[in-house]
Amino acid sequence: MRVEITDEARRYIGTFDDLVGVAPLDCLVFDGGDRLVFLLPAGEMSEAIGPGGRTVDRVEDRLGASVELVEDADTPEAFVANALAPAAVRGVTVSDQGDTVAYVEVIDADRGVAIGTDGRNIETARTLAERHFDIDDVQLA
Repeated sequence: MRVEITDEARRYIGTFDDLVGVAPLDCLVFDGGDRLVFLLPAGEMSEAIGPGGRTVDRVEDRLGASVELVEDADTPEAFVANALAPAAVRGVTVSDQGDTVAYVEVIDADRGVAIGTDGRNIETARTLAERHFDIDDVQLA
């Protein structure tokens, strides 16, 4: 699947790569550039965060935006679980009955974390899942 990245997102990806040394696979720009979500290659999350979160803090300072990181995965189930982190996901089931829907089971205490303020975490997961795995919707079960 080919993901189309805007010029603005490409600039953010380039700056992130220059600052961190990790080339994001995708970047979602929200709230006029005040919130950025970078999709990182599998295995690169700890390098991007840095010791004590200092690397990602430096990126936030440089870009003047809130930065969130999501780690890529090989399967749609693992990808959706990663997109909802730090919520504790018990399982993901992908169903294709006309529309492709990922049903996510999270522990009750983390349901709010999975949804996020104003639904932004689940919406980020939906957007990334559609862009990278053709999943039409992500729903909490």
